[in-house]
Amino acid sequence: MLIASEITKSYGDIPILKGINLEITKQEIICITGSSGAGKTTLLQILGTLDSPDSGELSILGQNIKRLKGKKLSKFRNQHLGFVFQFHQLLPEFTAVENVIIPALLGGQKKSEALKKAEEILDYLNVSHRLSHKPAQLSGGEQQRVAVARALINSPEIIFADEPSGNLDSKNSNELHDLFFQLKKEFGQTFVIVTHNRELAQMADRTLGMKDGIMI
Repeated sequence: MLIASEITKSYGDIPILKGINLEITKQEIICITGSSGAGKTTLLQILGTLDSPDSGELSILGQNIKRLKGKKLSKFRNQHLGFVFQFHQLLPEFTAVENVIIPALLGGQKKSEALKKAEEILDYLNVSHRLSHKPAQLSGGEQQRVAVARALINSPEIIFADEPSGNLDSKNSNELHDLFFQLKKEFGQTFVIVTHNRELAQMADRTLGMKDGIMI
């Protein structure tokens, strides 16, 4: 699914990633752990094509990411990758279902088709009663489920999550973690998750530790 070879990244004179090598197979749930400043989020952004490495190679689904530029890279990301962030990143002026369909509309889907699929996903995630509610009217757990639905709308092969339960209480965290494994089992999704949550890390298929820009 994904192969990263000798990935490096610096900001100014400060090296953040110092030659990361990583392979991820289909339907794996991988957790990346480590203290703040270890380079976890930077690595996740590079693996998710949101940022570029200074050097190294990245292949996703057999595609050399270096060969994709501009609109081609955006299209690849939209079609094949999904993202879940700690603070949801929902647009406050839109309802839950409107937030969910944004990636589908950007990908060229008809609005009627996108709405139908969004409603099905939100129903699967047990938030169908919140379709017309805006983010401020949702609980933290509900907002994160809407964010997961948005990540799923284009049926991505890989979902990248950055501290997805970091802003949730323990009950909602546990429900979100269980949901990831349910999605893996039922839809074959692959997850790459940056987390400080020990329980989630222990549940993962593999846990990779990072320290000072390297895997340990």
